[in-house]
Amino acid sequence: MSALRADATQLNSMRAFVFPGQGAQYCGMGRDVAEEFAEAREVFEEADKALGFPLSRLCFEGSEEELLLTENTQPAILTTSIALFRILENQGRLADFVAGHSLGEYSALVAAGGLGFQDAVRLVRQRGRFMQEAVPLGEGAMAAVLGLKLPEVEEICQEAAQGEVVSPANVNSPDQIVIAGHSRAVERAVNLAKERGARRVLPLSVSAPFHCDLMKPAEARLSEVIGEIPFYDLKIPLINNVEAQIVTGGEEAREGLVRQVSSAVLWGDCVRRLLRAGVSTFVEVGPGKVLGGLIRRVAPSVQITNIENREQLETYV
Repeated sequence: MSALRADATQLNSMRAFVFPGQGAQYCGMGRDVAEEFAEAREVFEEADKALGFPLSRLCFEGSEEELLLTENTQPAILTTSIALFRILENQGRLADFVAGHSLGEYSALVAAGGLGFQDAVRLVRQRGRFMQEAVPLGEGAMAAVLGLKLPEVEEICQEAAQGEVVSPANVNSPDQIVIAGHSRAVERAVNLAKERGARRVLPLSVSAPFHCDLMKPAEARLSEVIGEIPFYDLKIPLINNVEAQIVTGGEEAREGLVRQVSSAVLWGDCVRRLLRAGVSTFVEVGPGKVLGGLIRRVAPSVQITNIENREQLETYV
C-alpha cells in the first residue's frame, strides 16, 4: 500500500511529510532504525551499492569531518530520510502532500514516486560536488538574519553588494532569512543588518554559498546530468522550493530541481501553501528538528511530529 494518499474530503486533517536539507546531519543518524527494520537496512544497502562505497558506515560511524563534506552530506541525509520514510510506508502511514527544504526536495520526490532512490542518491552526490566546486573555499559565505522582514533584507543586500553577489538564499519564516554570496559582501550585509536592528545575525558554518547566483556553474553542470535520469509523474503533490507551488508532473519536478540550485528556497511560502491546501499536521521525516522549528514560526498552532529514530517511530500515531 502506498504511503501517499490525497483525500479531498479530509481537508481539515491533511498531513504533509516534510524532509530536511543540509545541516540536519549528525554522526550515528539512521543506525538504530537500520538495526531494527529490514526496510531501512535495505535502503542503506541500496545507497552503498549505488555509490560504490559504504555510505551506511559514514552515517553510522563516520567522523563529523567526513560527514560535513557536501558531497557526503547530501546523499547521507537523503538516505537516512528515505530509510525512515520506507518504514512509515510499510506501516501504511499516509501523507497527502510532500515538501523538502533544498536537498530535502529530492527526498520528497523519491517519497512521491517521482524519482528513483538509487538515481536520487547518485544525483545528490554529484549535486554536492558541483556546488562545492562552484566557488573556491573561503570566497563564499552565508549568514542567518533574524528579526528583519524580507524587504528590509533585500534592501540591505542591494546596498552591501557593491559589485559582488549577496542575496536572500533561504526565506525560512517571516523573520528568519538566510543570505548568501561573496564573503566580503555577506560581511557588509551582516554589519548593515545589525545597524538596522536585526535581533540576531549568525554566520553559518557552510562549505559554499548555496542558493545564490554564485551557484550558476553548479546549476549548469546539474542540468547536464539530470537530463539523463528518468523522472515520473508524482503519486502525491509536491510543494516546490522555487515557487512554493504544487507540482505533480515529472518534467516540472526535474526543472524545479535545476532552478533550485541558484534560486532562493521559499520555505515560509511552502508552509503557507500547504496550510492553504488544508494541511494541519506536519511530519518531519529525517535527521534533526530544524524544519519543525521553522514551521512553528510560520504556523504556531499546527501539529508537528519529528521522525528521526526508532523511539519516535514506535510512538508515532
